[in-house]
Formats: sequence, structure tokens, C-alpha cells
Amino acid sequence: MTPNLVLLRHGQSTWNLENRFTGWEDVPLSEQGEREAHEAARLLMDAEISPDVVHTSLLVRAIQTADLCLTDMGLAWLPVHRHWRLNERHYGALQGLNKKETAAKYGDDQVKVWRRSYATPPPDLGSDDPRHPRFDRRYRALPPEVLPSAESLKDVIERMLPYWQDVIVPDLRAGRCVLVAAHGNSLRALVKHLDGIAEADIVNLNLPTGIPLVYELDEDLHPVTSEYVGDPAVVAARAEAVAHQASSGPSQT
Repeated sequence: MTPNLVLLRHGQSTWNLENRFTGWEDVPLSEQGEREAHEAARLLMDAEISPDVVHTSLLVRAIQTADLCLTDMGLAWLPVHRHWRLNERHYGALQGLNKKETAAKYGDDQVKVWRRSYATPPPDLGSDDPRHPRFDRRYRALPPEVLPSAESLKDVIERMLPYWQDVIVPDLRAGRCVLVAAHGNSLRALVKHLDGIAEADIVNLNLPTGIPLVYELDEDLHPVTSEYVGDPAVVAARAEAVAHQASSGPSQT
């Protein structure tokens, strides 16, 4: 079989650089994030993997990652579908806060629960808070009840799976190689679904930025193989960096 699904977590954003909870806040890639998008393109070309269609979120850091990657590959003309259901997890009232400072205030264990647990959301964002998605033009046409004020990973899975089933799956069944350029938690949700990861184990899954995760799926869309395209040492280092973002201890180097 040949790869037919590529998952790409966006490169470092400006708020990743500042170690802030981002969620649905729309911040661009940092210079490092742009380099990671270019690197992802090189890795895919070296592996001779060429997508036929792209799906991404409505957040600019994922859109930029997809655009830079496709341009480098000479594929800027490919159809790109953008949807809010692929957005990052909504971090509620934590959005914009520094992760280390939040961990120092509430404790590493509590912040790990908010960041990585399956069913525990962070504190809600008030409906009158200007950061609430109901004030954002791109979500204006959506029913108010689907707009989150905070989400757990379970919530992300529930709002992501309809898009997977209704839009991405038909592309796969049509024989297309699909690139999904999205976020740490929307992609964790999809990996949990594909690989059947237990709720207790998903807390330890950290997806590295800017490194394609490539799947071969069978005719029933069950994984046959999955692997990162790239140097295993770089993959491990980036995943470790993600894991330690919210620790109140010394920064990892």
C-alpha cells in the first residue's frame, strides 16, 4: 500500500514561542514555525509523498503551515478545505495565559489535567468575554450552541468526528492522498480515533510540530502502518518540548 493520510501539526506559533495557551486565539507562525513548515515540505518530497487534497482549520497558523508547505512542493493549486471542526481545542479562560505561570499558580498536576486529560475541560470562558468565539466573524453563521467556551479532548473528538466522517473519509474512499494540517489537540483526537488509544493513555501523547505523521489505511480505513517522516531524534526532541511546555520547573533545552 501507499500512504493515503498525512497529519501535520502546524509549526511553532508566536504564542507557542511565548509559552501561552492559544486555543482558538488566532495567532500566526513564528519564524521558527515558518521554517518548520518548509521542513515539512522537504520531508514529504524526500519521501515522495504528494497529497491530492488538503484539509485545515480556520486558524491562521494551520493555514500558513499548509500554504507554505504546498508552495514549496509546487502544489499551491491543490484544493484546500477549511473548517472550524479542525480548530485547536478551546482552552477557555486559560487562553492567553503563560503556561509556566499557570502551572506555578495551580500546580503542575492540575495544569496537566487541563492540557492532556481526556474528559476534563479547563475553566469556562464567559459568554460576554470578548475572546468568546461568538464575537468572531468567522463563526457568526454557526448555531450558538456549537460554539465552545472551553473543551476537553473528548469534546474535540465529538466535534471533529463529523467532519472526518462526512468530508475527509469520502476523499480517502475516492483514492486521494489527504493532508490534514491542523493542531496538537484536533490531531490528537484523530490519532486517538484511528489508533484506538485508550482514554487513560492519550494523556501521554505529544505530537511534534512540523513533522508529518503518515498513515497507510486499508479499505476499511484502519491503520496498516503509521510513522513520522523525519529523523527520529528530531521527532523525539520536539515531542519532549511539547510535553514540558506547561511545567513550572526549569525550561527544557
